Amino acid sequence: MVLECLAILAADFGKEVAWDRYSLLIDGHRVCPVMGEVHYSRIPANEWADEVRKMKEGGVTIVATYVFWNHVEEQEGIFRWDGQRDLRRFLEVCKEQEMPVVLRIGPFCHGEVRNGGIPDWMFAKGCKLRSQDATFMHYVDKLYRQIYSQVIGLQWKDGGPIMACQFDNEYRGSGDYLMALKRNALDIGFDLPFYTRTGWPELSKPVPFGEMLPLYGDYADGFWEKETKECIGNFYKAFNFKAFRSSTAIGTDLLGKQEEKVNKGDEDYPYFTCELGGGMATAYHRRPYIYPDDAYSMALVKLGSGSNLLGYYMYHGGTNPESSTGITLNETQRTLGTANNDLPVLTYDFQAPLGEFGQTYPQYYRLRPLHLFMQDYGELLATMEASFPAKQDLKKGEDGALRWAVRSASLSDRTRGAPGFIFINNYERLQSLSAKKNVELNACGVTLPRLTIPAGTMAIFPVNIDGIRYATAQLVAKRDGNIYLMQVKGIPTTIALQNGKTLRNVKPKGTDTAIYDNVFLLTQEDAEHLGLSKTAHTDEAIIVECQKIKEPGPLRTIVKGKAKVAEAPSEEDWQQAAIYRIKLLTEHSARAHVLLSVEYQGDCARLYAQGKLIADNFQYGRPFLYGLWRLPEGCNELELRILPWQADAPVYMPREGDKTPGERVKHISITPAE
Repeated sequence: MVLECLAILAADFGKEVAWDRYSLLIDGHRVCPVMGEVHYSRIPANEWADEVRKMKEGGVTIVATYVFWNHVEEQEGIFRWDGQRDLRRFLEVCKEQEMPVVLRIGPFCHGEVRNGGIPDWMFAKGCKLRSQDATFMHYVDKLYRQIYSQVIGLQWKDGGPIMACQFDNEYRGSGDYLMALKRNALDIGFDLPFYTRTGWPELSKPVPFGEMLPLYGDYADGFWEKETKECIGNFYKAFNFKAFRSSTAIGTDLLGKQEEKVNKGDEDYPYFTCELGGGMATAYHRRPYIYPDDAYSMALVKLGSGSNLLGYYMYHGGTNPESSTGITLNETQRTLGTANNDLPVLTYDFQAPLGEFGQTYPQYYRLRPLHLFMQDYGELLATMEASFPAKQDLKKGEDGALRWAVRSASLSDRTRGAPGFIFINNYERLQSLSAKKNVELNACGVTLPRLTIPAGTMAIFPVNIDGIRYATAQLVAKRDGNIYLMQVKGIPTTIALQNGKTLRNVKPKGTDTAIYDNVFLLTQEDAEHLGLSKTAHTDEAIIVECQKIKEPGPLRTIVKGKAKVAEAPSEEDWQQAAIYRIKLLTEHSARAHVLLSVEYQGDCARLYAQGKLIADNFQYGRPFLYGLWRLPEGCNELELRILPWQADAPVYMPREGDKTPGERVKHISITPAE
């Protein structure tokens, strides 16, 4: 069932795409897509099909991907479209998987890539980067022409998957530069239904209306913040319903302090996001630990605040590709551009719903009920306005009242009996919000019975939907004429039907037994797996032994780099690491889809195979993972290096991290990848 239902845009390749101030329209029908970011050049090509399929099964209906300039033209004039850099093949995979694509073609992307994706050699050209400088635009033209050579015949108008593209990223100058990029792309042959830009920060001069849709974002925490304390910055605002679309917390390392302003007229575009934190990367100096409810709460709040496209960054993690010049392709404080943070050399797991090796983190399933809801009720939701009966301007951790919002018919057309949705969010990251007692919620002329909303509760209650007058359970999906609701933990389920019948204290009966007529009530777990095929696998972990063959040398002196934050260890520092030898049985390394899982005490760790670095990790409380199917053929011995944690390190280690000084291997095992 799921593959048919999740392909809401797939069958529409080539059909008319339009937009208005509410939503996208495909062939005249409103849709509320789910967009998931995955970077094709950070995943081996032979894994693309499986990973796009898993994204689709998670409820993603559009893929977004960067084309990193220095991944494809690391050396001037030598373009590489081979292996995992083969953009055309990736797009063909998306077409085969019936997955629309938004290309983010730069020239500047960021994405925690070296120089934000701009090749090192461009910095020696003596021109102003990210401007209409003739020299810079000359090289951008060459890049765009190369990208176009990869997309010929795969644009939407040709029945291909490419629906839109974004120019540059997080640009704050004149919109004239963005328009120059667009004109260049159009002259080359790009011809797509719409074009996008990041809606933050405010441009010094707007682009003309209708030329590029602004897309927004929010994150639960950010590795880029310079402070090494918990709960800093404006990230808390992502957990409050509000009319303001943008964020003042994104990219403060590059953009500085931002005001709550968007370009005049942007409110006349549909409210879309492209960077809603599905997780977060770890920098050396700051290592946030993201919880499944962080992602779920932010997504629900964005929907309740009026968004009609949820775009996650990242939805799928990855691994930086191997350089052809010997340099590393990660962002560091020592690189020529975006030199504000030291990121791992290889890993870009991002704690995303699908991790670096395609492993599922809990938010993969946690988010699915929202995605199913958007697919099945998107056409109804799309034209509903957001209203905010609760206070919008909250301080961090403010707990005086329940946070809630309503989406219903436009203000000029609200009547008793009109459909609507009540969104509630009693959650804020790392804050202990209290249970809210005796809460009265109302919408569209319907008042719900007074409720106690437990701490941490998030939900969407339907009002006047599909024969339901109201329900204190979350509406999830409508499939084959059946309506599926999800029980909200801690809230007794009442379903008042429009025929006058009221069902009280209803218990979930699963997908095989209706609680009334065509209405089904599911547990959270059943709702998260609705429509997925049940796969049998064992969670049994195979213990792997390792031997310590070298004690660590003298502790390194941790210095602060150009960006005034702690620098990651140098190659020389790694020579002083403790070394462990891991021996794999032949059947371990030959088994597909199993992960090596290393739990360790220490600062950071690296894994080597046949003398080559294959994985790295900044310790932050989750295991250090590696997909054993990626090992070189015949390799059955690995080297693990660990640098000790130092008690006085100027590093934010989350509460889940092990702050015990020193280093040791706690546990090594082999576990299933899914």
